[in-house]
Amino acid sequence: MSGNGRRPTLKDIAAETGLSMAAVSYALRGLHGTPETRQRVQDAADRLGYQADPVARALASGRSGSVGVLCASLEDLWQQRLAAALGRELLAPDRNAWIIDSAGDANRQLELAQHLVDHRADAIVVIPINPAAKGWARIAQQTPVIAIGDALPGAKAKSEVIFDNENGVSTALGRLADAGHRTVAMLSPSSRFETERPAEEIAQLVASRLKLKLRIVSSPHDLAGATRVARDLLSDSPRPTGILALADSLAYGVYAASRELGLRIPEDLSLLGYDDQPLSQLLTPPLSTFHWPLDELVADVVARVTSAVDTNRRVRRTTVAPTLIERGSVAAPPT
Repeated sequence: MSGNGRRPTLKDIAAETGLSMAAVSYALRGLHGTPETRQRVQDAADRLGYQADPVARALASGRSGSVGVLCASLEDLWQQRLAAALGRELLAPDRNAWIIDSAGDANRQLELAQHLVDHRADAIVVIPINPAAKGWARIAQQTPVIAIGDALPGAKAKSEVIFDNENGVSTALGRLADAGHRTVAMLSPSSRFETERPAEEIAQLVASRLKLKLRIVSSPHDLAGATRVARDLLSDSPRPTGILALADSLAYGVYAASRELGLRIPEDLSLLGYDDQPLSQLLTPPLSTFHWPLDELVADVVARVTSAVDTNRRVRRTTVAPTLIERGSVAAPPT
């Protein structure tokens, strides 16, 4: 720091080293100059206490170095794991990630996306709550958007990594049907918009084909809320004999409600989760669920972010398929 308390600038380093401001700038970024010159500039910067001004650098380069990761709900344990992994992988000397929770509110998610645009985020990675919302077209025109989970049909996203829910939901309902279940329910994460999401639409079609009586129920991710919803569902008549929970965190509420009501899994009730949380192996019985390749997904998304920021080109959509992990929470329905 200079003696008068003023923040050191490139001009101060130039005066200290006898180089031009342009040469100093290039040297600090490692772009030009000999190794000796770059070291001399860095030594002078250290002596003076120089720190790059991120705002000035953003104005000069047109980039902020920040990527928004806009989650649907961080009460979802799987989204927590995904956001943490993306935050680690997106961290670099010239880049950081803003992890933001939309709290299950589709309108709020669009407001937060615009907030990221206004603060010059280089790109937005989003797990959309309402993929069909018209506002995504406006957001995608202003900054690169990479969608995870569901496509954004009305927007020109730079890239989309889509979950193969047709595969997952069809396999899950088929597994329950093969075990003999005919009255089933699907717990879907609750959100603040009215239209059905792709996984719910798929479930209706698959249930019709398999001749299942399907009831779709919205549930929050937190244990108390999921337990309350499951308790109400299991107290109804006719009670479903099989349940697909579209998040393991929702399935945990079914375990808790079943215990309260004296129901046994899988003797009285079969249950499938959907995202293979580590805790799911510790339940009694362990939860049968679906594994999604998280490490590969994160690497793919980070590569797409880098491509979008560096080239501004659209990248072809990819689809991620799940694998059913059988652990013992599904059996034939009670007779």
